[in-house]
Amino acid sequence: MAPYLRSIKSFADVNTEGGVDTLQFLEASKGLVGLFDVLGSAAFTVVQSDLTGNIAKVKARYDAAPEKSRTLESLVQNEQGEKKRTATEGLMWLLRGLSFTCKALQNAQANKSEELSVAFTKSYEGTLKKHHNFVVKGIFAVAMKACPYRADFFTKLRADQEGGEPVTQEELETDLNKWLAALSAIVQHMQDFYVEGNYDKGF
Repeated sequence: MAPYLRSIKSFADVNTEGGVDTLQFLEASKGLVGLFDVLGSAAFTVVQSDLTGNIAKVKARYDAAPEKSRTLESLVQNEQGEKKRTATEGLMWLLRGLSFTCKALQNAQANKSEELSVAFTKSYEGTLKKHHNFVVKGIFAVAMKACPYRADFFTKLRADQEGGEPVTQEELETDLNKWLAALSAIVQHMQDFYVEGNYDKGF
């Protein structure tokens, strides 16, 4: 068994030629959800639940119309005109949740002396906060404060999941930066796609 980031589908391995491959993207997104288990805070259950629910909405659409949903772009385009557009809305929220997580970890990478609670709080304020009501903002405020210490989190990410030799901090940094860069690029591309097509209208 390998360290966590080497045991999951990397966003760097998601095919984006001619569109973002739907199944590969969903598999990589599930890997990101599992990252919150590594964070080890029950306060993040609300984030995991939200991400998992939105992954399920997109997968349900894929299963219902696979030939029209091979890429995220085609999935969204082919759902337009329908009454509910459940997958379009689900993907929109999934992208927001992925953006929140990505920016939090990028903050942590850019500021090595900063604790995770600070990195996640900054990210929340710049991504999800504007979309949340008073109650949800309160839940997230609790979650931010419950972040583990930076050193503990990175030690867990370096660890071999079956007790073998951990990777070095340098190896982890390389893996994490590659993963985050690919995730960031996909999220930005899809959010631009939503804006250009006005696909978020009505939500």
